[in-house]
Amino acid sequence: MPYKLLLDCDPGLDDALALLLAHGDPNIELVGVTTVGGNVRLENTTRNALQLREYLGFATVPVSAGAAEPLTRQHRDATHVHGTGGLGSVVLPPATLPVTGIHAADFIINTLKATPGAIHLVATGPLTNIAIALEREPAIARWAASFTIMGGSYTRGNATVAAEFNIWADPEAARIVFDADWQVTMIGLDLTLQAQANGSVVERLTKLGTLADELIVPLATFYFNPKVPDWDGQAVHDVCAVAYVARPDLFLTQPARVDIETRGEFTDGMTVVDFDPPAPNALVATKLDVDGFWAYVETVYARVAAEHS
Repeated sequence: MPYKLLLDCDPGLDDALALLLAHGDPNIELVGVTTVGGNVRLENTTRNALQLREYLGFATVPVSAGAAEPLTRQHRDATHVHGTGGLGSVVLPPATLPVTGIHAADFIINTLKATPGAIHLVATGPLTNIAIALEREPAIARWAASFTIMGGSYTRGNATVAAEFNIWADPEAARIVFDADWQVTMIGLDLTLQAQANGSVVERLTKLGTLADELIVPLATFYFNPKVPDWDGQAVHDVCAVAYVARPDLFLTQPARVDIETRGEFTDGMTVVDFDPPAPNALVATKLDVDGFWAYVETVYARVAAEHS
């Protein structure tokens, strides 16, 4: 039986690549996509999700738009990474199919409530929609089969020295999410920076044909930061969170207590991780089987590329 997956995202270069993985893996059934303002404004993340849905061919999967702003703060984006529109240099045909008209938080509640324990919830953007859903219906923490995020770090950040972007963008929402009655699997920067689309990976991806030329390679190579030590390629952060659901064997995790700093002058948005807590609330990913990860991802992408040609 495929893993049923509901993806809350803010496409975004790596969110788009994560959507491609969720759509293309035959062991994943993508049951819904919800969008949030994050990497770029909500109107752009939603447009990108709608265009990717039709371009990649999962037209029957509902897309619901959610929160445009953080719970209590002004929107902070990452257009310097993802480009003004969110997909870098990629230009996709306009979408013809609309959003559901249901707010993302209500879509999450309704979908999880309909089949308790059956759907894996994954969030790859700021956690605003998830926090709103929890405040409206705390039981979603029991209804989700699992909850995985791309966000946080137990060492250093990328939005600031202390904070990773998705948490920093709405730390109040992140605090609500980590304090809820579930175990959060945190796929943070310490793990995702191991998943770099380096030269050899990109060389293999270029052999996948039209889909690689139009989408995969431009997304995977648009942003490159030579200031990051030991980084010879763009990290595919959000892909890791989706991969964890289908292939947890590729990840080493440790129980931890994760708390969110919301008032620190220099540490606002920091994920404070204790690996020796009396009461863990999270599993924190620490090590990736890099070769196995890329073998898995490239196999899935090749499958979609063959159908797309």
